[in-house]
Parts: sequence; C-alpha cells; structure tokens
Amino acid sequence: MPAQLAAFGIIVDDMARALAFYRELGIELPPDADAQPHAEATLPGGLRLLFDTADTIRSFDDEWQPPPDGQHRMELAFELDTRAEVDEFYGRLTSLGYHGYKEPWDAFWGQRYAIVHDPDSNGVSLFSPNP
Repeated sequence: MPAQLAAFGIIVDDMARALAFYRELGIELPPDADAQPHAEATLPGGLRLLFDTADTIRSFDDEWQPPPDGQHRMELAFELDTRAEVDEFYGRLTSLGYHGYKEPWDAFWGQRYAIVHDPDSNGVSLFSPNP
C-alpha cells in the first residue's frame, strides 16, 4: 500500500492561545484541549490536524529547536467562498489581535489573498477561488 497523508502537525508554544486562533478559523476542538500537551481535530475528508507543545516534541527529540525568530514553522491555507469573505476574515482576525502579515490583495494568479500569522508566527493564508 502506498503511503497516504493522514495528518499534519503544528508545534505551539502556548496550546490555549494557538487553539483559540484555529477555532476562529472554524477548526472544532474541545475546550479541555487547551490544557493538554497534544490536541487534534479531524477535518472534513478525514485528514487530522495535530497540535503539540514544544515541550511535548522535546520529550522525544531533545535536540529539537524552533526556527529562528521571524521564520515560520509551516503554513496553512484556508479557502473562503468569496473575495469579500477574505477581507472580512482578515479584518476579524486582526481585530482580535492576531498579526496581519499581508493585507488582502488581488493576486496576479487571480485569487483574493491575505496572510495572517498565528500565535506562533506560522503563516495562515486566506484566499478565495478564481472568479
């Protein structure tokens, strides 16, 4: 059987802070996950999104180090139905105090696009499909 992508993970410094951000994006996570060293959500289609604290990673990889300041650990992209929703989501997330990295713009490839940083400085792209 060929390997199949089943899950991807994000290493976080503060679980509650990170999960609050992803809940704003519609990821369903139980409230008690905020106090756990590992949390996960099953996404539509069965793919799992995993969250682990840096301490959890170091429990089995004592040499793990986060990337240098200002460099993200990974990037996610969330598709929205309309161009207006990209602007609205960006505005909502930045009004909640999350770092707006790139304000919404009309990308040369035809999508409405914006980038927000999650609490661990990972890029989270918001985009609408080509019209």
